[in-house]
Amino acid sequence: MAIYCDESGGIATGAMTLAAVAIGEADADRLLARYRAITGLTGELKGSRIDIAERGLVFELLDRFGGRAVVIEALAKAMPAEDAASHPPRGRDARVYAALLGQAVGALLVEEEETQAVFIDDGRYDPATTEAMRAAVGAMLAGRSGSARAVASLFDSHRSAGIQIADVVANSALHLALGDARSTRIAAILDPFLANGRIAIRPLSFPG
Repeated sequence: MAIYCDESGGIATGAMTLAAVAIGEADADRLLARYRAITGLTGELKGSRIDIAERGLVFELLDRFGGRAVVIEALAKAMPAEDAASHPPRGRDARVYAALLGQAVGALLVEEEETQAVFIDDGRYDPATTEAMRAAVGAMLAGRSGSARAVASLFDSHRSAGIQIADVVANSALHLALGDARSTRIAAILDPFLANGRIAIRPLSFPG
């Protein structure tokens, strides 16, 4: 079992969400291949580029292929006032992302004991910042009993079916967090999967 991570949004736009999706590597590839066969998609699967029906198909296939996801969301209006005042916007965004990543992966590691790999989307921040986040996740894996060979890796989303799936999950949760024009229809898609535990959306517990 592997965990794939991607984010959507940003604190400056009102909310940031990060999805950690647990699914077998071969199952992630099969899921994306099936999605492509049905929709005719040839490029990268992106949550910001698909319609409601295509979004629903991703979640139906996630259920069919045995995947599950934990999404952690951070709302700008819920940010501690002292945090907003003491960190510049770019640094605050990265700090929130790191907290989202740690809590989302941590939540799945509690339940997915056989996880041997975590793949994190590469490219949002500078290499040093991104590497520090990867190392922190790697330490979480290594700290578990029997996980000495487990690894956390940075990966380009266009080369990873699992990260592309995580992108759709994170983007869907972002619409709900913002309460925008698409949120009602997306909520109707997600409700059954939230009810059966296939998807969980939780607020960020921001570190002091």
